[in-house]
Amino acid sequence: MIPLTVDEIAEVVGGTARGDGSVTVTGAAVIDSRRAEPGSLFVAFAGEHADGHAYAEQAGRAGAVAVLGSRPTPLPTVVVEDTRAALQALAAHVVGRLRAGLTVVGLTGSQGKTGTKDLLAAVLSSTGPTVATAGSFNNELGVPLTMLRADAATRFLVLEMGARHVGDITALTRLVAPDIAVVLNVGMAHLGEFGSRAAIARTKGELVRGLAPGGTAVLNADDPRVVAMRSLTGGPVLTFGRAAHADVRVLDPALDGRGRPSFTLRTADASARCALPLVGGHQALNASAAAAAGLAAGVPVDAAAAALATASLSPWRMEPRDLTCGATLLNDSYNANPDSVRAALDALAAIEGGRRIAVLGEMLELGDAAEAEHRAVGEYAAARADVVAAVGRAARPIAEGAGERAVVLAGHDAAVGWLRGRLAAGDVVLVKASRGARLDLVASALR
Repeated sequence: MIPLTVDEIAEVVGGTARGDGSVTVTGAAVIDSRRAEPGSLFVAFAGEHADGHAYAEQAGRAGAVAVLGSRPTPLPTVVVEDTRAALQALAAHVVGRLRAGLTVVGLTGSQGKTGTKDLLAAVLSSTGPTVATAGSFNNELGVPLTMLRADAATRFLVLEMGARHVGDITALTRLVAPDIAVVLNVGMAHLGEFGSRAAIARTKGELVRGLAPGGTAVLNADDPRVVAMRSLTGGPVLTFGRAAHADVRVLDPALDGRGRPSFTLRTADASARCALPLVGGHQALNASAAAAAGLAAGVPVDAAAAALATASLSPWRMEPRDLTCGATLLNDSYNANPDSVRAALDALAAIEGGRRIAVLGEMLELGDAAEAEHRAVGEYAAARADVVAAVGRAARPIAEGAGERAVVLAGHDAAVGWLRGRLAAGDVVLVKASRGARLDLVASALR
């Protein structure tokens, strides 16, 4: 964050400074007092179950020098009526001050956002100082908090943008209009919220509509709903994917014995072989998206390929771990939808080893399609895994779809106990479900 005094912050957000207004914030903004650091701004929200203002002193002990909140605290405080609106206004102001030397990339899609964001951050970091969304912190709070991590040295700002309702991405692009907009796909994530894939497509298209004048849209050539977003902008468009007409094309994909992809990235003018240190053939498409966005930002495809070879993903995204029993755990427990589960199952099937065991839980927010989609995932899993373990009552349709390969486990403890009693050297275990199913607890217990 650029240095700002408490008085200056109050002026920017239309608040009132309480305490020493000359205190200067030099660090990041945080909403968790445990993540405060020297010079940071603690943003306090009064929620239904917890009041952040009560943790101001704790944040101060960790290094926070000021608070943005709705009432005074023991630290110098900017008092506002609406803390969220004030946080967003402050973020827009800070990035506006930095705009001349900053390239902003917005990225969205139904699945693969976080992994592609991580890959893109690696590509851009090879060229200049880069700030990118931490994990999947991609909502109305996460985006401004990421923006406030930018400072005068930052050259690239990568913002993952998620949505649960029509208009969510439009609201985020009003904070900062991206120079580059990357749309990965239109899938079934949050189908229950949106009601149809057409509504999801309209929402993802908000990122393209929100481009800065002259900005570049980077679109998935393999997804017709995404390619159609070309009509939403009069600016430059770059495409990526396996399609013959893609501007950044994936060719000659291969997987090694641990399921890690290698492939060629080809443009009209150049090509480069790339090997990813990540699990899953689907990562090749994500890498082509990152390379295309990098190309739009001025990074040559050979430099992008070299950077991609060193990339790592946020936790719980196809994260491989060797277990003491000699089995391999693939922890992909952060989130799930039908498309991402299929991609994870394809990765499981590609890994050499003994038995392949898919431990699957509920996929949330599928609306009326939930039962049918769970059953279809079970059928898909049965063709790629030796055992399909469905965890929890809501996951029972997965077991129905998997048929004779299925095992029904009541909950986390049952899953851990069943796995511990059966895993052997060479087995490969995939753990995947929506975040609300908390199968990360199963993965953690196995480790």
